Amino acid sequence: MAGLARFKDLCLDARDHQALADWWCRCLGYARRDSLTGDSRPPEWPVPIVDPAGVGPLIWVAPVPEAKTVKNRMHFDVDGDRDELLAAGARMVLPRGEDRDWDVLADPEGNEFCVFAGE
Repeated sequence: MAGLARFKDLCLDARDHQALADWWCRCLGYARRDSLTGDSRPPEWPVPIVDPAGVGPLIWVAPVPEAKTVKNRMHFDVDGDRDELLAAGARMVLPRGEDRDWDVLADPEGNEFCVFAGE
């Protein structure tokens, strides 16, 4: 049965959307879509970042005037190395342990994401 909607993209709000787009590109191995297509976008517009391999979803890093203040209602799950992400600028929110097989980190703007040990 077809749904009422079809998944399209992910959007992530950021006060400094340019810097956060670069951070997520570095961490995920993504690239700014503009750099792959040669398009140019005004710097105040949202930044589309993509998986060059075409596997992961398109993520829009959108500018907002306010800082993040409460827990995300939706978040990213990633496979990766916790220590490398921390060294890249992530912050530990909740280390794995007890009933969790993953770490909860936050990106430089405080958006939480879960990190599972890679294969």
